[in-house]
Amino acid sequence: MNTHVHKVFLITGVSSGFGLAFSQAALAAGHTVVGTVRRESERAAFEALDAHRAKAFVLDVTDFPAIEPLVADILREVGQIDVLVNNAGYGHEGILEESPLTEMQRQFDVNVFGAVAMIKAVLPGMRELRSGHIVNITSMAGFITLPGIAYYSGSKFALEGISEALAKEVESLGIHVTAVAPGSFRTEWAGRSMIRSGRTLGDYDAVFDPVRKAREEKSGRQDGDPHKAAQALLTLVAAEKPPVHLLLGEDAVRLVREKIAWLQGEIDAWEHLSISTGFD
Repeated sequence: MNTHVHKVFLITGVSSGFGLAFSQAALAAGHTVVGTVRRESERAAFEALDAHRAKAFVLDVTDFPAIEPLVADILREVGQIDVLVNNAGYGHEGILEESPLTEMQRQFDVNVFGAVAMIKAVLPGMRELRSGHIVNITSMAGFITLPGIAYYSGSKFALEGISEALAKEVESLGIHVTAVAPGSFRTEWAGRSMIRSGRTLGDYDAVFDPVRKAREEKSGRQDGDPHKAAQALLTLVAAEKPPVHLLLGEDAVRLVREKIAWLQGEIDAWEHLSISTGFD
């Protein structure tokens, strides 16, 4: 493992949270970081992190036609992209029956389609170089679920599956793919960044209200440190054989292990029915 090789990172959503922490760590390690921001007013603040190695471009990842031309502009400016970090995303909270379908479409546009559009834009250059690393920031919610985050979990389950399939497609081309699934970290995910659908049906109060209350109370006091997550990212992209899936946070490891044990138990309990479906 060589942590001192200079790399060019393209990180989406660098104005705050994980994106900003990832960028700061990569810059401190001597790398070049190209970050995407949502607003022109955010460009200067990001580029002020480093006058020479921090570059910002304005992009809404749901503006799919804009992504390929933007990546072409980035390549003309910096030469190549070694690491793509699909970090841009947000959380939606709401009972499925109460949440408009348009909210699900928006959730998938940002968290899934935007990430895939970024991947498709950088892959030609990585294929030509026969190197590169695509890092998709998912969530432990891509493995486990809670009442009230059906749309969010669905988007992260999707990105986990896409990442795993893509890893198999590009492995022989020298390109790595890792889905990084954080647990609860001290970012704005559960605060100002979260979109919440309104409540209308009292039948769901008992199952959902305690979950929403606990999330609101914990917001800003989560155990996970985004700066330590950023150091983990640097270790990941320096690895010769990085994993396809990486959990971040003690809670993510514990809860996903519990999910795997539960799933194993359910498979065992229903195996007789599962294997009864073949031709005699």
